[in-house]
Amino acid sequence: MVTANLEETTVESFSDQLHGDVLRPGDVGYDDARTVWNAMIDKEPALIARCTGSADVIAAANFARDLDLPLAVKGGGHNVAGDAVCDNGLVIDLSPMNAVRVDPEAQIARVQAGATMADLDHETQAFGLATTGGIVSTTGVAGLTLGGGLGRLDRKFGLAIDNLLSADVVTAEGDLVHASESENPDLFWGLRGGGGNFGVVTSFEFRLHEVGPDVLTGRVIHPVEAAPDVLRFYRDFMTDAPDAVQCYAAFTQVPPLPEFPEPLHGQTVLVLVPFYVGDIESGRAALQPLREVGDPIADTVQPQPYTVSQRSSDDIYQEGHRNYWKSHNLEGLSDEAIETMVEHATPIPSPFTTVFLEWMEGAISRVDADATAFPHRDAALSFTVAPKWTDSERDDELIGWAQSFHEAMAPHATDSVYANYLSRDESERVRAAYGENYDRLIEVKNKWDPENVFRMNQNIEPTG
Repeated sequence: MVTANLEETTVESFSDQLHGDVLRPGDVGYDDARTVWNAMIDKEPALIARCTGSADVIAAANFARDLDLPLAVKGGGHNVAGDAVCDNGLVIDLSPMNAVRVDPEAQIARVQAGATMADLDHETQAFGLATTGGIVSTTGVAGLTLGGGLGRLDRKFGLAIDNLLSADVVTAEGDLVHASESENPDLFWGLRGGGGNFGVVTSFEFRLHEVGPDVLTGRVIHPVEAAPDVLRFYRDFMTDAPDAVQCYAAFTQVPPLPEFPEPLHGQTVLVLVPFYVGDIESGRAALQPLREVGDPIADTVQPQPYTVSQRSSDDIYQEGHRNYWKSHNLEGLSDEAIETMVEHATPIPSPFTTVFLEWMEGAISRVDADATAFPHRDAALSFTVAPKWTDSERDDELIGWAQSFHEAMAPHATDSVYANYLSRDESERVRAAYGENYDRLIEVKNKWDPENVFRMNQNIEPTG
């Protein structure tokens, strides 16, 4: 329930400072603006500022700081923890700021912080260019990047943060500053993996690479009984795979979607999702071993536009589901870890639920652990249990299933985790998300946000 005691004249004065709209409970658009991807999140901010540019963000940050209001920042609203909204405070909604400007000659994109991956990919692919960014097109560029930025191109070109050249940031003091390797380098270091702890990024500048227009990708679906043998092959193959190859592996209950054969609907299966960036014929040869292992039920690997491949998981990771994720980083994929995964994933308990592996290494591993705030350069894989459901009466069941699965995998995991995959009840794991870089991040926080104005995130608490 919204209880902030804001006088009408105060709100009107704030609204007059913005080009964008200020929404209050009961206003048209308020409920849509407070809704995020994870349907478990149901928060009621006192105000939502739909910002149209940096000037609006400055006014909103100053307003929240001066009145000591809780402050959340919403880009794509895709974060599983739901930190994009808050109760009884102010939400800075960046979604109207979704412009993307591409310089094809310099191979650089300038991206406003409300853009999604679909916005970015649409503009860059007009010139046969792309940069690393997620596997769901509705994901916000800002949140994904600030947490590190895994994606289909990461083994070839590094994480999203490895391709970040600069950022414009509204600070806790209401200043607009530029951050890059040469300007405010401490802030730039912290932004590359440290999340939204240091300010509101209003725009990003990314390095682009030649990608597409077609890439070779698709799904290879195996019966769950074959999972142990397939996963052992997957492990051995990916350990020596060239950087141009990425391959996700996931247990899932085949959802009732037209793209899947109807006899498979409801079955627990193991899905490999191979991806090759580069020459299609070279890709066929590189991916062929992944397509030949075992006796797959279906194989949809084929050339397709990169923008299509980036939308291929949208139906599975659609909004409106209740989500609770638990994740580990893994040094490798032992036979014992595979056995544990198969045991706990059989059967998958609900449609659209996934248990997925993302192989890292490649270009990710060739960046020093202390070069950016993201420290997990030596991890081989990220492992995530991601149940999805719609009936709130199943909350305890599916949260418990995820927690039990996660605990069972702990003996096979490192003590680290990808910050973007932390759920809302995992504040005790924030230090693990930043590892040996945590103390340095506190120093950056002390300088740029000593009062912890930006605390609706995987929070790094200042010492001041």
